[in-house]
Amino acid sequence: MEVPPTFMSFSERLQQFENLVKEDPLFNNNTWSASELFGVSNSSKIIAGGMFVGNSNLENFIRNQRQGILFLSEITFPPEDEVFFAVFVHNQIGSLRDKLNRMTELFQTEPENYAQRNNNVKVYLDAIGRIFLKNKGFWNTLKQEDGFDSDAAGPFATVDKIVYAMYPPAATAQRSSTAREFVGYLTGIVGQDRIHEVFPWPDEDTIAPEMHRMPSTIPVRDIVEAVSTLGGYYTDNLVERYHIALNHLERKHFVILAGLSGTGKTSIARKYSQAVHGITDPCRRDPLFFVCPVRPDWTDPTGLTGYYDVISNRYIVQPFLQAVLTASNHPECPVFVCLDEMNLAKVEYYFADVLSALESGEELSLHSNVVPIEGSNGARIPASIPIPNNLFITGTINVDETTQRISDKVLDRAVVLDMSAVDLEGFLEVLQQRHIDLRESVQACSAILSEVNGTIVVHGLGFGYRVAEEFIRYHRFAVETCGLDSDDVIDQQISQKVLTKLRGTEQQREMLNSLRTLFERFRRSQGVILRLLDELNQLGSFQNSR
Repeated sequence: MEVPPTFMSFSERLQQFENLVKEDPLFNNNTWSASELFGVSNSSKIIAGGMFVGNSNLENFIRNQRQGILFLSEITFPPEDEVFFAVFVHNQIGSLRDKLNRMTELFQTEPENYAQRNNNVKVYLDAIGRIFLKNKGFWNTLKQEDGFDSDAAGPFATVDKIVYAMYPPAATAQRSSTAREFVGYLTGIVGQDRIHEVFPWPDEDTIAPEMHRMPSTIPVRDIVEAVSTLGGYYTDNLVERYHIALNHLERKHFVILAGLSGTGKTSIARKYSQAVHGITDPCRRDPLFFVCPVRPDWTDPTGLTGYYDVISNRYIVQPFLQAVLTASNHPECPVFVCLDEMNLAKVEYYFADVLSALESGEELSLHSNVVPIEGSNGARIPASIPIPNNLFITGTINVDETTQRISDKVLDRAVVLDMSAVDLEGFLEVLQQRHIDLRESVQACSAILSEVNGTIVVHGLGFGYRVAEEFIRYHRFAVETCGLDSDDVIDQQISQKVLTKLRGTEQQREMLNSLRTLFERFRRSQGVILRLLDELNQLGSFQNSR
């Protein structure tokens, strides 16, 4: 049973954000934190030509003669997203102080425009990163053509830095895209080098109590049952073998899952992580599970361990490194990372450093700086970091013409589980039990799917559970929603889904003849087989979907 998250109040979120912002190097004993009126009327608003940052009581700032100021603000985007941000002004603090003094002086001659005290000052940020102040009334625009007079409003100061954080800390399906667009808006105002993200609430609604359990402490039958509940279907005690392979060594946890595409290799890694973390909703994001898609052009470890970007002056944190950092920050929680299709590139090229660190226990080298570098995730990235004992690594591999051979060096250092065996009949039976709406389509399609797969699988051309389920869902939609004939829909999907990767030589002639007989009532599919037979007769080989 999942434990509902404990949500902080607005004031608690503000306090945690402010505490973290005050750790910034720009903040010191001579910096004034302008947050007294926060939460009363201090929410930020976008206006023409810029934005209203918020209200601040700056009366004491004048008296204390601080050498810098920090404006704290927040803006909310429905349904639940908040962006907290802090604006630093240091280099031109004298201009702001002059403006505050000037406004109280002008009260004597223009009381309709200025207040006698600076206890309710409106702070504005224009489109080129300048701060304006107003101690009475409200500007609806910062555009001169609309009546705003920057000369009368001056002197002004330029922003030195903006620090921001997003709440909730974990991106969800409900997250408003406008929240990220607002961050982009701020970046456009002050520039990439003067805006930085921080993470004050990493665990508040993401790390549940069940996530503080190592998988070796959980009975394997509970994990098997949880994986099944999450929708997993695996035969031959695969979940048990995967569990043992990941946990039989105390320090090294590295498993490779091999097999046909669509047999659930990435899925079992994800569902196992959810089962260990006590997540019962398959749609709920697991904050301690990371997928790292491997690219064919990887020739060095930067795709995994990141790199220093000279343009942004930050260390770019890749998903694998984020998993390592998360595991280091939460040593009591198991963290899982999946290297998806890891043999699309030469594994020895990009994985050697990680593999060496796994085996030797030495730290993983990241960069050569003596001091940590600010990362793109807001954290400080050290020069090197050990692979934590609570990091569990799974690699998935396919065997086809797009992949690279994995060397014995890598295979010897992992447990390799073959997932090529497919129990199609059992899967379809479970599928109709779990999804009542698919029952009629399963019954209509299961016989032909089993016969086709039985014919082609002996030639290494069989298909996995993903193809079968998508075949069924296509059938249900086409028949029930579009009103098409069942046999015609089956014919469509056989030709456009099942037969697409057929290829071979004279050795596969018997397979083609068997399929030709099997497809007597399916015009499109039999047409595909006749074309491939003709190709075989003329060229000595055939390949569908070139």
